[in-house]
Amino acid sequence: MMTREEALAYGMSFYNVYEEKPFRDPNWQLVRIKGSKKTFLWIYEREGYNNLNVKVNPEWGVVWRSAYEAVTAGYDLNKEHWNTIILDGNGRWAKAKGMPR
Repeated sequence: MMTREEALAYGMSFYNVYEEKPFRDPNWQLVRIKGSKKTFLWIYEREGYNNLNVKVNPEWGVVWRSAYEAVTAGYDLNKEHWNTIILDGNGRWAKAKGMPR
């Protein structure tokens, strides 16, 4: 299973980004683009699993969800622009690593 630290390191591997913890709840970590402050990755734990909310192109959101069982509509976000990857320990997330755009 990917750990929170590995998920954060993957998000931080993109150019010109930074981590932010904007809520009083330490469960939530965001990766944002410097300058615009746009968020493209949320990292949090829900129901015992690490989850990643990733920003996706709308035309690909449904494709990812239908192709991978561990990918669902974005939890607590706009379902058209966000997908959630549930890191449930079976390695299915690795195929979905190309999702963030």
